[in-house]
Amino acid sequence: MKKIVATFIIVSISIGSLHAQNKTIKGRITSEFFETMAGVSILMNDTIELGRTDLNGVFQIDNIPVSVNKILFRVVGLEPANIELADTCNEVEVIMMASFTYDFKALKKVDRLRMKRFKKLPELHREAFEKGLFKTDKACYAQAFIPNYKKRKN
Repeated sequence: MKKIVATFIIVSISIGSLHAQNKTIKGRITSEFFETMAGVSILMNDTIELGRTDLNGVFQIDNIPVSVNKILFRVVGLEPANIELADTCNEVEVIMMASFTYDFKALKKVDRLRMKRFKKLPELHREAFEKGLFKTDKACYAQAFIPNYKKRKN
């Protein structure tokens, strides 16, 4: 009888730990002009495609390893959004910036213009929440600005 109980406990713990190693993430993606973004690629480790958004910009990804905390969103016409998830983040709502062409401007100037738009993303997230596009008024992730120009260290 003790062997049966011990076996049952070990199997229960094993199944519970296997289930806890994966998570589900769902959410929505819009542009900075509040347009729904269809066909956005969702990538892990910059190469492994996890899925794509539907026509309404909504996605759900099952069986993501718990160890994955960085996800990249990429689509033509918008700048890639590289986000770092918090441990409790299951609802990801992202606003992606449009990719503009800046003719006859230095890369430093372009980065300053892009950074100005990037700093407005939390305000746009709140605005999307007020319009009913998003379910939360604040993002549960950290998004990093990726500059085009990097200083050389001599």
